[in-house]
Amino acid sequence: MTALRVGIVSAGWGAFAHLPAWRAVPGVEVTAICTSREDTAKAAQQRLGLPRAFCDAQAMCQDPDIDIVDLGTRPSVRLPMVLAALRHGKHIYNASPHAPDWAGAKAIEAARSASSSIAVVDAFSQYIPAHRQMHTMLRNGYVGEPLGGSCRLNISLFNQPDKRFPYNWFADGSAGVSAMRNNGSHALYMLTHLFGPVTELVADDRQVLREWVFPDGDVVVPANTDYANAILKFASGLTMALQISWSLPLHDGWLIDIYGTKGRLRAQSPTFPTARDCRLFGGQLGGAMEEIAVPDAFKNDPAVSLDWSADIQPAFPMALSMNAMVRAINGEGRSSPDFAQAFEIERVLEAVRLSSQRRHWVSVDGIH
Repeated sequence: MTALRVGIVSAGWGAFAHLPAWRAVPGVEVTAICTSREDTAKAAQQRLGLPRAFCDAQAMCQDPDIDIVDLGTRPSVRLPMVLAALRHGKHIYNASPHAPDWAGAKAIEAARSASSSIAVVDAFSQYIPAHRQMHTMLRNGYVGEPLGGSCRLNISLFNQPDKRFPYNWFADGSAGVSAMRNNGSHALYMLTHLFGPVTELVADDRQVLREWVFPDGDVVVPANTDYANAILKFASGLTMALQISWSLPLHDGWLIDIYGTKGRLRAQSPTFPTARDCRLFGGQLGGAMEEIAVPDAFKNDPAVSLDWSADIQPAFPMALSMNAMVRAINGEGRSSPDFAQAFEIERVLEAVRLSSQRRHWVSVDGIH
């Protein structure tokens, strides 16, 4: 069988994490890298040992010798790339946030509906070993009927800003990002994977860090919100609190804490969850909370040539997501999270925006 040919947009995160993940997946070959300038594209091509370099993502999205485009850049810049890739029948591995806003999400969904492409979002938390074990235990009734809980993803990106940090463009109000759109998207993909669709919410999405003060005294005034709180109601009847920030000092990282009629499960990580540092704890009525060992079957997968101990932490769960995508392209199952799921997450994000603006509960089903 001929290998599927992958072109990656981004010589930063794409080269660092996505490239080794793709190289761990059978049946694919990364053949091209794309940056915004010819000199940087050729330099990345030579450094990474790839056959081709592009400095025009639109050209990559229509090239007949590319089967899958891996799109990673600002959501506002990425939107026309996604639309072009769908128009030209490419399969897509798309960064998160999926779109810059609700209008962009609707444009992508209209294009996806008219396309036969397999299109996946780079939200791989469901493939992290501790999360896979949590999902299995919930399905097996460990906590009984879920009653309530909380989720947070609080990190410190800009409390002590560094000019070398590659994501200082998060200050740009036109980029289509915020703590809720970025970190919150990843949390919502995981929550809906575990608990099903969100039907209603009330939210407060605001900015708490008014200035980013760099060590040399330079000051950036960010234009995007960086701290969100929401109460989510799920179709199952579960109600959960969600807190998201990228501007909390001494951050406490990632947590999903779920209580049920029979017990409790808690997954946690000191920062964005990774294969190695995300741990699972649980307990049932009459007992105590203890760490739960994650089976080797979730730490290793013969389908890919990486495991949970990979030096580049995102690469293992990312490779599992990419492998599911390749299998779907070959007619062997369904990829997840796909663009249909991404559209529903964007619907929730729009409900968060409207609730924060209007100061009341919003029905997710009412977002059109």
